[in-house]
Amino acid sequence: MISRFVVSLRLFAVVLVLAYTVAAQTVPAPKDVIGFTPGEDRKLASWDKIIEYFKRLDAASDRVRFEEIGKTTMGAPFVYATITDPKNFANLEKIKEINAKLADPRTFKSNDKAAADLIKQGKTIVLITFGVHSTEVGSTLSSMLIAERLARAEDAETRKILENTVILLVPSLNPDGVDIVKKWYDKTLGTAFEGTDPPELYHKYTGHDNNRDWYAFTQVETQLTVDKLHNIWHPQIVHDIHQQGSRGARMFLPPYLKPVEPNVPPQIIEGFTELGNFIANDLRKQGFEGITTDSTYDAWTPARAYSHYHGGVRILSETASARIATPIDVKFDDLRGDQGFDAKKESANFSPVWKGGKWGLPDITKYMTTGAHSLLRHASENRAKWLQRFYQIGKEAVRPRKAGEAFAYIIDGDASRFEGYLKRTLVRAGVELTSVGEFSLDGKRYPNGTSVILMNQPYSAFVTAMIEPQKYPDLLDVNGSPVPPYDVTAHSLALLTDSKLIRVNRLLTFQQFLGAGVGRGMGNGDGCEEIDYRQTYKSSQPVMDEGWTRWVIENNLSYHPMCSEYVSTNDAKIRAGRFNRVKSIVFPDQNPNQILNGYAKGAMPDELTGGIGKEGVANLRKFVEAGGTLVFLNRASDFAIEQFGLPVRDVTEGLSRKDFFIPGSILRTKIDTRHPTAKEMPAESIAWFENSPAFEISESDDTNVEIIARYPEKKEDILLSGWALGAEKIAGKAALVSINIGKGKIVLFGFRPQYRGQSLATFPLFFNAIGQ
Repeated sequence: MISRFVVSLRLFAVVLVLAYTVAAQTVPAPKDVIGFTPGEDRKLASWDKIIEYFKRLDAASDRVRFEEIGKTTMGAPFVYATITDPKNFANLEKIKEINAKLADPRTFKSNDKAAADLIKQGKTIVLITFGVHSTEVGSTLSSMLIAERLARAEDAETRKILENTVILLVPSLNPDGVDIVKKWYDKTLGTAFEGTDPPELYHKYTGHDNNRDWYAFTQVETQLTVDKLHNIWHPQIVHDIHQQGSRGARMFLPPYLKPVEPNVPPQIIEGFTELGNFIANDLRKQGFEGITTDSTYDAWTPARAYSHYHGGVRILSETASARIATPIDVKFDDLRGDQGFDAKKESANFSPVWKGGKWGLPDITKYMTTGAHSLLRHASENRAKWLQRFYQIGKEAVRPRKAGEAFAYIIDGDASRFEGYLKRTLVRAGVELTSVGEFSLDGKRYPNGTSVILMNQPYSAFVTAMIEPQKYPDLLDVNGSPVPPYDVTAHSLALLTDSKLIRVNRLLTFQQFLGAGVGRGMGNGDGCEEIDYRQTYKSSQPVMDEGWTRWVIENNLSYHPMCSEYVSTNDAKIRAGRFNRVKSIVFPDQNPNQILNGYAKGAMPDELTGGIGKEGVANLRKFVEAGGTLVFLNRASDFAIEQFGLPVRDVTEGLSRKDFFIPGSILRTKIDTRHPTAKEMPAESIAWFENSPAFEISESDDTNVEIIARYPEKKEDILLSGWALGAEKIAGKAALVSINIGKGKIVLFGFRPQYRGQSLATFPLFFNAIGQ
């Protein structure tokens, strides 16, 4: 006979299940809002629909809070969701406070027992970011699927995740691009151009470079994420969800290829190695194929990894792409590997082999959502370990410095042209700058208000990475050819901003007082009666350097000649010779063939094909001869040399990688300060060298050529930061020249003077060139 107690218990269980079922049914599915299930082929959601879904999720679930924290570059809402157990929401400010204390052990009685008490109460903070690259559409679509599962599921594993973690979910780091890509995809759906990339940058200024901004913070979206999420929450884990090429691995996860930037704490390396391998093995156990680790992507530059210098691991996942939202068929024979693995052969860091076949959004979103859930499970099950590791990073950072280590850096205001910019950037990254009273050191007197960076502070690793020059290792393959880095090899903001910092290797006592340093800028002139026009060339084929050029111009108004207005020109206008009242045209860094020929016929709609063509070249020559100025940056200089028959030779042309390889490095230049283009420049400066030319002037016709900047004569004097193989090939060669043609001139930059909005040291050269 069943007791009344047992019956009551069973009834209670039934009621509880029904209650959970009813609650789950109130949580909306993405399909209820956007009209389809994320991951369906050939279907994309607009940004307003994605926002609507998260708002509905917030209203329906006590596990989700959704909020707007600012506006994007183009004015769209920038948003994120907090997802956790309802009990954690009731205690959220305390959880945040605990995490902040662990990040900076100076804020409490800094000992391991006190830390252990905080760790018992704390939660693992996980920041998941999606869609920084907008053509990687599976990422933002997956954000809705992940959020729905966390809001709806009642299994023990999910409940534990919610109990032990606080999840900060950013559906897109580039909301403007969501709609740019969707608009183009929908327009071309069912045509021969379905699945092509949009014929415009998918971020107004930076395009794909928007995830190269995590130490310079030039863009609104980066600033919002750093200011409102990273620096408030101090996440132990950042999961950055991306897509990669379609013919390699199905998914990449850390650990990263060597080299790892030397200022990344060893606990971070330990953390991303452990977590990346855990996710990869978990996916393999569930039957996922084509998983690689320790390949393809390195962890060298802070431009992609803010968290590595702020106590948190960055777990980059890269899932193979389709053609935007259009599925593809990949033949096994067409699979290829990358650095560290062969996609057709199983190895210790690549398994099991994917045999090829159909690949589309259903596959992409499945890999992404499963990988994210695996990451959250590890974050939950190892809560105490993650917080203990986080505390150890902070403890190591704030300890007293030892003999031989840097105790402090002094910012020499007298020798730093852009001191204010550097200081603002460091402060945004959470670095503490101390204003000190007048003092002397090593025979130099520093005035009141001099800024000092004491190194026993939480983010001193970021300081060192930004201030010290980089020494990238000479990595060669078995054939003696250089192994290229994933991105670039230099990131010294001190060099890029022409700032001088003095390293202090002994303990000093500074007299502290309240005060702030003031940066220096360029002055404006007075008003004028008539406006002239300066133009930036905008090819039909979008290039990131064009976007950066626009950003630099629009965001550095103090450089602008007051009597000028800057606008874009294009292939059609140049072919038509439309130069009315135009004084100068700048051609950003771009492949010369793209400038001349643009898209080939049939590759894109007819109105987008063809470059400036021979007709445009002829019109540009007439423009210069009549008194105009043409400015060519980096690779665009090779276009000018060839098309205008200039008495200049690019000495890097035809050199093999074995003989010459400088992949994104900072070089020293000598400046002719007498030249008008070098106004306000010092006698020695820098050049950002990346796929760059260097110039040799023809002896038979050098009367019309003026050398404004050149590289040092000695090979060992050329490299300032990064990696330079074969630097002797450009020793003594010109880096910046001006060629007189008729009444006008052509200016050739053998480098990028406005590199990613960071190289303030060479901004004056750029603005002087286009403003004359």
